[in-house]
Amino acid sequence: MIYKCQFMFQFLQLFISKLLLLLFCLFLIKAGYAQTSVGDNLLNKAQNSLVNSNLGSDLPPGPLEMVVIFAAGTSADVTARILAERMSKYLNKTITVLNKPGGGGAIGYKYVASSKPDGRSFIWNSNSVSTAYYSGMMDIDYKSFDSVARVSIELPAIVVSNSSQWKSLPELLAYARANPERLKVGNSGTGSHTHMASVALFNSAGVQVTDVPFSASQVVPSLLGGHVDALIQLPGAFVSHVQSGSLKVLAVLGSKREPLYSSVPNISELGINLTGMDLWRGLAVPKGTPAKAISSLERAVELSSQSTEFINAGQKLGFLPAFMTSKDFSLLIAKDDAYIAKEMQALSLNKK
Repeated sequence: MIYKCQFMFQFLQLFISKLLLLLFCLFLIKAGYAQTSVGDNLLNKAQNSLVNSNLGSDLPPGPLEMVVIFAAGTSADVTARILAERMSKYLNKTITVLNKPGGGGAIGYKYVASSKPDGRSFIWNSNSVSTAYYSGMMDIDYKSFDSVARVSIELPAIVVSNSSQWKSLPELLAYARANPERLKVGNSGTGSHTHMASVALFNSAGVQVTDVPFSASQVVPSLLGGHVDALIQLPGAFVSHVQSGSLKVLAVLGSKREPLYSSVPNISELGINLTGMDLWRGLAVPKGTPAKAISSLERAVELSSQSTEFINAGQKLGFLPAFMTSKDFSLLIAKDDAYIAKEMQALSLNKK
């Protein structure tokens, strides 16, 4: 009995000391030190100390595995590695990033779907879980996974050369309307998110263009080399070229303006209504993973997506932190899956 009392007393001492440290850090921030590295470091250490003690306890022992369906070095891969590094600190576990590109994401999705559903293996997923399924590249769909959380969104945009004759999207659409199918627009592959965004844009505007699919790494060089007149792409692929002045953005096709170029109008501001254009990224685990394991990963994502490091990375790489809970993320995926099925059917790309 004495031993139990001593143990409880020591536990309470440890918890109170950590709580006091966190309160002290919050006091520093209130006092005006929020922008100092000292204040940030103290707060991070306090948060980590309180969270790490048990957040990863419902996950399997040993390292975890984040599967990325893109090659190493791509913007999606870099984003995943930043997330994994932050999550590992909150979970107090090593997270290994495993690249499994190919098949429009099918290789990575199949690998995780067939893994043991215990929370050890999870995939850095996106809208591609639906496009890969409906294009016939894989025989599993989003229902083979349990959602963990949405992490970020990326807003596709229409981009032209800075020396282009078109200074705005209305000017480009006017040219396309007067010259059917002469405007060549690049995208990152048949059936890709950017391909569907391109079709949705020009169909909504009532104009005919020529879609030119490339691999993701070739899209921007095709515009810089003059092989196409414009392109629909995600910010991570062209942001450095916009900053250097070689390319310019005419409009953002997503749900809001892109902070990286806040003066550029959103498509709805130009009188064109598009839905389902945001490309989301998040985490999913094999179907049947225990709820406690999902909850631990979800909480680690929430904390990581709110960290200064992750927010700063988004400003450089062209993504917006956009945490969404497991429940809400599941609803979003189902909604987008229905939309993608319909759009791919209209493009004669739906093989299901």
